[in-house]
Amino acid sequence: MNYIPQPISTNAVELSPEILQLTELLAKNAHEIWAKKRKDEGWKLGPARNDAIKEHPCLVPYEDLPESEKEYDRKLAIETLKVILALGYRIDKP
Repeated sequence: MNYIPQPISTNAVELSPEILQLTELLAKNAHEIWAKKRKDEGWKLGPARNDAIKEHPCLVPYEDLPESEKEYDRKLAIETLKVILALGYRIDKP
């Protein structure tokens, strides 16, 4: 297989301060969705990721995650917001 990822370019997209405020909310929600799915699948908190016994150290509230894990969720949120704008959609606060 010669798969070459081609994500939508967001290089020219800048997020306004108002839209950037959504980043933390979206990052936290992404973690909550991930954690709920894992818990629904029978995963539990453990000292290290262990697929065999379904343990993961990040099954904690978003606020308790290491900064590196929060940053992963933030980057995903920012890229999602940028793609929405790059595709021509608007994000307006009601």
